[in-house]
Amino acid sequence: MEFIDHHRRRWLALGGAALGVALLPGQAFATLSTPRPRILTLANLNTGEYLKTEFFDGRRYNKDELSRLNHFFRDYRANKIKTIDPLLFDQLYRLQVMLGTNKPVQLISGYRSVDTNNEMRSHSRGVAKQSYHTKGQAMDFHIEGVQLANIRKAALKLKAGGVGYYPKSNFVHIDTGPTRSW
Repeated sequence: MEFIDHHRRRWLALGGAALGVALLPGQAFATLSTPRPRILTLANLNTGEYLKTEFFDGRRYNKDELSRLNHFFRDYRANKIKTIDPLLFDQLYRLQVMLGTNKPVQLISGYRSVDTNNEMRSHSRGVAKQSYHTKGQAMDFHIEGVQLANIRKAALKLKAGGVGYYPKSNFVHIDTGPTRSW
């Protein structure tokens, strides 16, 4: 009887693991399970800066490269820097893998100080009072040569946080907050 229970538990565990793997998008799973460097190429549309960075070496985050990314994502209006959630960079990297592109990500908005966010709110109803941008957990962007609707679809498949779609303004918003979309 003990052998049967042990055998059954092993099969149930294997079945659960198989189900979990099946629920992940194929390429997104591969980026999580295979230790390999993660590289991003970005262009900041507001500052004209360009950055290519290997922020993860296959085993750990590169602190120097994360610092460069924090500076790149800074609130350029107030010239303030905040630590950006590295999961946002992982999410962006997985999106590029899913979309099959290494074209530059065109950053429109990364970190925003509370003052900058409040100023933007005074001019637009679309800016949240408790924005994830102010927490260093959000970005607005598009990718050169990739249809905005395809970026949105891929981001929704990730189920990795918030996804906002702004076709009139030509950007997609992603964040590392709870899974939701608008």
